[in-house]
Amino acid sequence: MGLPQLPTTEDESSVLVSYDSWLLKHPSALDTFNQMLSITRGKKIVVCLDYDGTLSNIVDNPEKAFMTDKMRMVLREVARHFPTAIISGRGREKVSDFVDLDNVYYAGSHGLDIAAPLRSPTYGDPKHQSRALDRKGNEVVLFQPAKKYLPAIEKILSTLNEKTRSIQGVMIENNKFCVSVHFRHVRDEDFCTLEKLVNSVLQEYEEFRISIGKKVFEIRPDMEWNKGHALNYFIDTLGLGSSNDVLPLYIGDDRTDEDAFKAIRNRGEGFPIVVSSSPKDTAALYSLRNPLEVNKFLINLVMWRKNSSSSKSLCQNLEGKTRKDWLLTPTSCAEQRTFDPLYSVGTRYWDCKT
Repeated sequence: MGLPQLPTTEDESSVLVSYDSWLLKHPSALDTFNQMLSITRGKKIVVCLDYDGTLSNIVDNPEKAFMTDKMRMVLREVARHFPTAIISGRGREKVSDFVDLDNVYYAGSHGLDIAAPLRSPTYGDPKHQSRALDRKGNEVVLFQPAKKYLPAIEKILSTLNEKTRSIQGVMIENNKFCVSVHFRHVRDEDFCTLEKLVNSVLQEYEEFRISIGKKVFEIRPDMEWNKGHALNYFIDTLGLGSSNDVLPLYIGDDRTDEDAFKAIRNRGEGFPIVVSSSPKDTAALYSLRNPLEVNKFLINLVMWRKNSSSSKSLCQNLEGKTRKDWLLTPTSCAEQRTFDPLYSVGTRYWDCKT
């Protein structure tokens, strides 16, 4: 894997060496793609991804964190071949609007708001699961374990909006079950004031916690539920919760994605992939530098599925399954198509064509 192109001063050379050493522990998922996928024969891959910094670039205005058309087309193809979910800190409906694909499932608020294909038989409290229709009329099961906190969240939003008016550059985002306080445009001399203010507001809400991400404070209910739980929940709703031949793949760039990486490590098999162009502490086993490399990796994944000799046997294994989300639109496994990033699919399913 090529190293980032940096000026060759003494200090920056040490950064190169540090990143090179880090890559030995977290090798490029592009460079090691064939080695990674060599263990997948007879296994079922489930794809989960973060959004910001993974499918889209980190931008100054979080309301304009749009993914490219190329990324959307490739992601659509991934979801045709693998069960695919986006697990984001954003509000579920907001990230759904950004991605704008019907054959992908969504979890927002760091997993506190999930639209899944079916109920989870064993994971998550059944009382928090309810049938619903999404905005396009597709039936989903909503899992929302933090509903009781909504009144408090509204009060926190109102208080923060009022108290941060005097701090230039603050942007407060309502992500339904969590609140994001963006400080990317806050002056350095105002940061400590903002931090103290946010902490003072939360002192009145002992059931909430604060974590810090990329130029953002994340405020959410202090409950045992995170992106790792969301990943396991999705796997369970697919009827694969107790399966020993499922390989979850998760790609993310932020601290909150570490919970998903750890969940995969705890399962004993799978592919936790961190998106980072610099060394960082992570539970991920593999790395990609940026969303551009994520795009290349996903293209490789689709091409691998198209050419995989195990595709036909996977189709045979899946035929006869009764979980209706697996093939919501009937598709013949004998049908052949060559991968084309411009190919458009509007139905919610994944297939296993060779």
